[in-house]
Amino acid sequence: MTFSEKLYRILIQGGSWKTILDGLWVTVQISVLALLLGTALGALVCLMRTRKNPVVRLIASVYIAILRGTPVLMLLLLLYYGVFARSGVKPIMVAVITFALNVSAHVAELLRSALEAADKGQAEAARTLGFSAWATFRLVTLPQVLRIAKPVYQSTIVNLIQWTSVVGYVTITDLTRVINNIASRTMQPLLTITIGMLIYLALSYTVFGLFALSDRIKLRKRGEAA
Repeated sequence: MTFSEKLYRILIQGGSWKTILDGLWVTVQISVLALLLGTALGALVCLMRTRKNPVVRLIASVYIAILRGTPVLMLLLLLYYGVFARSGVKPIMVAVITFALNVSAHVAELLRSALEAADKGQAEAARTLGFSAWATFRLVTLPQVLRIAKPVYQSTIVNLIQWTSVVGYVTITDLTRVINNIASRTMQPLLTITIGMLIYLALSYTVFGLFALSDRIKLRKRGEAA
């Protein structure tokens, strides 16, 4: 069998490309929803982590420690077969909740570290000039936090995309499960899995590309403003 014939069997025959796209869409859905929910929840946990109340800080610290230290697959199995077993919640939503919880712990710690690294002198200067606490945070501290956190946040997104490959354990037909099914059907595991890896790589570098594009747009706007 020639290489082109193998590709035809893997990607075209029996509508395989449609199945791959469906699995890819499931992976993207879970990743995007978990990222949005996890980022919002992580910001809230970070706020709790930086409060003066020791009880609130302890709750946030324990939350972060447990979720950062728990394997995502184990958390997924716990929620699917335990917490939500009889709730009627769809598997894909259980996956979204699982990954959102995991992402929130990482984002919370990331934001806390970025807050500590931000230049406090600029914030103090803004307050001296009469800026309110909220205006100082929004105009001075937040831009610094986002700039500091950005590289690690990109990696968090890529890691999230990779983590979603375990959702097949709870009957979700994502990209990884589709690739595995095609490999079994065509008896071409090496080539099929390689194609799957390339798709995941494309997703990862799409994330990096979007961040790079946003940087270029900001630089262009600054140049036009100057």
